[in-house]
Amino acid sequence: MRWFVVFMMFLASMMNYMDRSALSVAAPLIMKDLGLNLAQRGMVFSSFFLGYALFNFIGGVLADKYGPRATFAAAMGLWSGFCALTAGAFNFLSLMVIRIFFGMGEGPCSSTANKMVYNWFPRREAASAVGVLSAGTPLGGAVSGPVVIFLAITFGWRLSFVCIGILGIVWMLAWLKFTTDKPEGHPKIGETEQTLSNNLSVEIKNPDKKKIAYYLRHPTVLATALAFFGYNYTLFFFLTWFPTYLTDVHHLSLKSMSLVNSIPWILGFIGLAAGGFISDSIFKMTGNALFSRKIVLSVCLAAAALCVALAGTMSNNLPGAVALMSTSIFFLYLTGSIYWAIIQDSVQGESIGSVGGFVHFLANTSGVIGPALTGFIVQTSGSYYAAFVLAGGISILGSAGVALFVKDEPPICAEARG
Repeated sequence: MRWFVVFMMFLASMMNYMDRSALSVAAPLIMKDLGLNLAQRGMVFSSFFLGYALFNFIGGVLADKYGPRATFAAAMGLWSGFCALTAGAFNFLSLMVIRIFFGMGEGPCSSTANKMVYNWFPRREAASAVGVLSAGTPLGGAVSGPVVIFLAITFGWRLSFVCIGILGIVWMLAWLKFTTDKPEGHPKIGETEQTLSNNLSVEIKNPDKKKIAYYLRHPTVLATALAFFGYNYTLFFFLTWFPTYLTDVHHLSLKSMSLVNSIPWILGFIGLAAGGFISDSIFKMTGNALFSRKIVLSVCLAAAALCVALAGTMSNNLPGAVALMSTSIFFLYLTGSIYWAIIQDSVQGESIGSVGGFVHFLANTSGVIGPALTGFIVQTSGSYYAAFVLAGGISILGSAGVALFVKDEPPICAEARG
């Protein structure tokens, strides 16, 4: 049953990125229809993250207080509704406002999913579960290109957003019907299985309970947030600007761009699904959870940074640009589940959602800064080179922060999980 719960969250993650990347893929049509320039396009991309980053933290707090099931359902309903409302945008300001509220709906998704994994899975499988459910995001990005462009060319770009919004409402109803916050509350889980599920988390006697403020200033948590910021900066640069880069610099048609843009997403799907299993395998061999997370994160994030910086030199070489960007996304996504696994390894259960939401909030400020900054860089310099190099440099800083400051310190967490 726990893997069914993961499958449901996998579908939600897939729709999450279908919704999110639909604007990027259809951007040439939308921006032409609404008469927006490059700087305004970057501001529209960034507006999503104003609502999204804020509700990363709020959503995590709500998941701790009201449970991940209800929080996830409310989030899905909100973001699906505003995804469909994108079809009603009529100018720059209306599109900005819709994207902000759309971002607010998607904000709780990741921290709430991490809380759900904590409730349903033992520690030794946590990264694997997060990796599998998160693998829906690059798959959603890969699928959205051909689907959105087909709908946009055939019926107009507005209809594509309505269709994706309807899918989200259907998922929300299924989620409420078939899932529970914890295994022991599920009607299809027997008494013996409930006893086993209750033993997923074993409390130490008289644990030293930590306040949320303790975690929010801890070096391990802050270094993880810095690395997550670098991860997201590169990811959102790819998500928001790479389709436009393919059409502006390499002069691809919309159909060709949608297909080429799917290649990195497919490799990202493989990387995200594999990263958690690799980390959990190292954990099982070494018995050191944080070391297994740290080695995968620092090495793979550095490799992703190098590849995205080199991709910026390929303005006259389409195969080289796509190959390097695809390799970067593969290495980047190998780390995708590790940030959440570090939080599970380092934070007490009652604070998982709140601390995870805080880290995700800091990480997603990159989405507020990055897309808009890229738009101004490209408009001012007339080139994408500096934008690629900047993305690589920020990810390198995140990799170095994890290598230096993420340390195995048992006092940070007062729980022992199987």
